Amino acid sequence: MKKSAPRLGVDIGGTFTDVVLEAEGQIHSTKVLTTYAAPEDAIVDGLAQVCAKAAITPAEIGQIIHGTTLATNALIERRGARTALITTQGFRDVIEMRTESRFEQYDLNLTLPEPLLPRQMRYTVRERVDALGQILIPLERAEVEALADEIAEGGYDSVAVGLIHSYLNDTHERMIREVLAEKLPEVMVSISSEVSPQMREYERFNTVVANAYIKPLMKSYLGRLEGRLRDEGVGCNIFLMHSGGGIISLESAAEFPVRLVESGPAGGAVFAANIAARYGLDKVLSFDMGGTTAKICLIRNQTPKTSRVFEVARTYRFKKGSGMPISIPVIDMVEIGAGGGSLAHVDSLRQIRVGPESAGSEPGPACYGRGGTKPAVTDADLILGKLDPDNFAGGSIRLDADSSAAALTSVLGEVLDMDAQTSAFGLCEVVDENMANAARVHAVENGEDLSEYTMIAFGGAAPLHAGRLCEKLGIDRLLVPPGAGVGSAIGFLRAPFSFEANRSVYMKLSDFDADKIKGLLTDIRAEATAFVRNCDPESEILSEFKVYMRYSGQGWEIPIILSEEQAMAPRRTSFEQLFEQDYTRLFGRPVAGMDVEITVWSVNATTPPETVARTPETTGAAMAPVCGERHVFDAATGAVVEARLVQRNTMETGQIVQGPAAITEDETTIILPASRRAIRQQDGCIDIRRKTSAEDKA
Repeated sequence: MKKSAPRLGVDIGGTFTDVVLEAEGQIHSTKVLTTYAAPEDAIVDGLAQVCAKAAITPAEIGQIIHGTTLATNALIERRGARTALITTQGFRDVIEMRTESRFEQYDLNLTLPEPLLPRQMRYTVRERVDALGQILIPLERAEVEALADEIAEGGYDSVAVGLIHSYLNDTHERMIREVLAEKLPEVMVSISSEVSPQMREYERFNTVVANAYIKPLMKSYLGRLEGRLRDEGVGCNIFLMHSGGGIISLESAAEFPVRLVESGPAGGAVFAANIAARYGLDKVLSFDMGGTTAKICLIRNQTPKTSRVFEVARTYRFKKGSGMPISIPVIDMVEIGAGGGSLAHVDSLRQIRVGPESAGSEPGPACYGRGGTKPAVTDADLILGKLDPDNFAGGSIRLDADSSAAALTSVLGEVLDMDAQTSAFGLCEVVDENMANAARVHAVENGEDLSEYTMIAFGGAAPLHAGRLCEKLGIDRLLVPPGAGVGSAIGFLRAPFSFEANRSVYMKLSDFDADKIKGLLTDIRAEATAFVRNCDPESEILSEFKVYMRYSGQGWEIPIILSEEQAMAPRRTSFEQLFEQDYTRLFGRPVAGMDVEITVWSVNATTPPETVARTPETTGAAMAPVCGERHVFDAATGAVVEARLVQRNTMETGQIVQGPAAITEDETTIILPASRRAIRQQDGCIDIRRKTSAEDKA
């Protein structure tokens, strides 16, 4: 691909599909309603719109990068393929027994989430590998062949294979796949030693089951998408954003679709990290609020925080432990059901609750006029004056305020004796407080003080709520970048090609073996590099090394980053020092006299990150031109105020807007509370800060 060739970023969300075209340094974007039955239809529609804006043909596009929530939705809604699990005899019920922990200790009627596969769809083979990878009981091929016949009779579309300790020795898993390929060539097979070669059998088994469960769906969708784009004249390569914040090939995505589960939100975190680098910010809170969910991520030193396990579909008030754990590299973020389409109701305690149910795009919030009768966050925003009913989504959707008022009154107002505006105020305060609480908890879990952070807000609904969120969190500065309404799709275009490979090999520092460590990390690097080279045959590939360490006897590890020199010339003292430094930073002090152990080794192969130039900042001079006024409800004072209307595309560098105000653009609206002022920076970012005491009195 030529560097100057146009590039397309596509993000399928629960409500909107965002399409961004970058051509000759210009960004052209659009939002179209997601088409659930055939998601590729919305992509083709959006592709035509942005190509028309840029005056190019689809054949001129040099690269397409895609992220999607389809994998996540399939897991949440339990609409994957008919899948079987093959595991070691005695471990059939691991995915149902979970870890035996209680995510709500005082709920005597606690109901654990059902596993993806019921017991009758789980099969066992007689084999055993020990914790050192030695074969104790060999697997008989005849037994696997007999089991293949049984699976054929069950009519399965996909099979997950997860054997005990196979992350150390995958011989038996590979034999099972080989036999199934011979006897059942039409059935898709996923093996845990490739999908998630890590210790902890519950997480590993659950991950390979999830991969197998969504593999036929995602493979079919990606195949249809490729075919539709070829029909439109697109001849370039198509890549997928993965949950770890990098890009992988279409073939790798089809083989390991579980890595796509957080692909859209990961693009948003990459987008925010790019903005942070432009402004030299080391502490950033990324706030991404779309139509279905809100995502919050901590970004330190222009790098999003990552993890190797996360949960999908938390069933109990978003509590940790109540969802399905997926053991893959992922950008660490908290995600809650608080988007523009999130629906409100009154619970048994007569309290307003918002989410996790969403109106999506079909039928959408009540104001869309597509049959929705329940109030969503968008309905409340409309009634509070935050949205222009005639210019929503660039004017492509006309909003009906009467329908919003009727939905708010019937569901909330009549129950709680409130009018439509008060109901809308209550709904917005609840959703804003939910998001603020999620951010507070996420910060506390990571030992961070949010008052030291700058918020970067994007997603169609985030600029509407970010100002109020900053007031609640005590954050002084907020940046809303250009293209905020389609931020995740822009993030796809900023992400490097990357692939992270993990391997579980247990080692105590008292048994430190430098040669073994060097050989292990060299092998993992080769595996990760091969995936990246398949996407980009020419670019330089960098390696990022990480080990997960803990004190002996502890139940969980912390990630320790190694330089290439520390990885390729390992020394026990440097490993120990790095661990104690990070442990002390997290927990206050090290533990004297205890041995340290390493459980997981990781290498992320990546192409060099995009070079980012620092943006010179201005303090502001003249006031921005005001094109009108609008009545907007100010939550901080609990009253309706006259807000200035400013069109974002008319603001020039250094121009100032004093709150209360609404700064409008096609894909979103920035609501500026009375406590804030905004400046347009040179790169187009709207830089929002707390007013000085003198400005407050003015």
